[in-house]
Amino acid sequence: MTHSGSDTAAAIAAIYRDESRRVLATLIRLLGDFELAEEALQEAFAAAMSQWPVDGLPDKPRAWLVSTGRFKAIDGIRRRARFDETLAQAAIELETSVDDLPDPDERDVEDDHLRLIFTCCHPALSPDACVALTLREVCGLTTEEIAHAFLTTPSTLAQRIVRAKNKIRDAGIPYEIPAAADLPERLDSVLRVIYLVFNEGYSPSSGAAVTRRDLSAEAIRLGRLLAGLLPDPEVVGLLALMLLHESRRAARTSVNGEPILLNDQDRSRWDHALIAEGSDLVTTALRSGRIGPYSLQAAISAVHAAASDAAGTDWAQIAGLYDVLLRIAPNPVVELNRAVAIAMRDGPAAGLALVDELLARGELADYHLAHAARADFCRRLQRFEDARAACERALELARTEPERRFLRQQIDALP
Repeated sequence: MTHSGSDTAAAIAAIYRDESRRVLATLIRLLGDFELAEEALQEAFAAAMSQWPVDGLPDKPRAWLVSTGRFKAIDGIRRRARFDETLAQAAIELETSVDDLPDPDERDVEDDHLRLIFTCCHPALSPDACVALTLREVCGLTTEEIAHAFLTTPSTLAQRIVRAKNKIRDAGIPYEIPAAADLPERLDSVLRVIYLVFNEGYSPSSGAAVTRRDLSAEAIRLGRLLAGLLPDPEVVGLLALMLLHESRRAARTSVNGEPILLNDQDRSRWDHALIAEGSDLVTTALRSGRIGPYSLQAAISAVHAAASDAAGTDWAQIAGLYDVLLRIAPNPVVELNRAVAIAMRDGPAAGLALVDELLARGELADYHLAHAARADFCRRLQRFEDARAACERALELARTEPERRFLRQQIDALP
């Protein structure tokens, strides 16, 4: 297959974009080391840039890259072994282990990608390390991009990734898809990491932005990848939840970048293609009979999406879904969301009683949205001084500048 030089360069760029993380995943399995595999990946693509314009694109570019990468790694270890005797045995073992391996087929590569996701999201790693490692190794984001998204320095982020890789090596964390008995617990860790990435893009924990579309897009890409590799009902439920949330992104902020509450959003700006896809996935997840917290949260989002306007929202159904969610996944934030649904169904006094009980327990005392909800209920009950006090407490706790501006506006609007 022959191409012009520019066509070949464009083809290589497209293959790098579409296939490099799969190639890396396979190289990690073959070489048993993150750093060695990353170096081999870069050398394989460098070889492609040199050879493919002359020889043409191979019939199976991914297999060519894997094969070239692993032999480049062996050659590199051989060269270093001449100066470091401790590497000599490693070179022999690595050469023996990969010399006779056939080229990986499609199923091998997809399994390798799944292995990489489970390794990066291993519960022995801290949540921060899992997120950083997943974005770097599975998604291919640069250290600088991840550091920018999480408002930290590239050097700090790089150290976090290095520590995570060292932990994987030193703790002997296996590079494998978990056995059936371990899958539920391990899958929960993977889903939690993907949802953490999505939420950091959809509702950043700090900073000047209301949203970070690039992070949410990476999480959805991960969700699609995982659903294709492992169509578990909760994987499908999480993908549905992210798509339904993402469908509202364009309506969540004003032209000036100020947040707009759900009930005040212009629903004509919602992405109805994402709503249709997410709603179909909700149906698929619920029909499985294995209903989990992500599927239930997605079902709640689907009820919101089905209403043509705020007044048409089926709050009774939403409150009922929160009742079920609270039974299977007790959580104070779920209780807060249920209180908001009950306030919409039964009136602000009912919601206020539930929020006051939550705050009295202390679990959400430092959560700004609990105080913001209390302020809203008090305002609707015309308890304006209580509303002002709750809004001021929410303002003290809010961590993003758009939220702080919004809360100041709420305070200024009180009689």
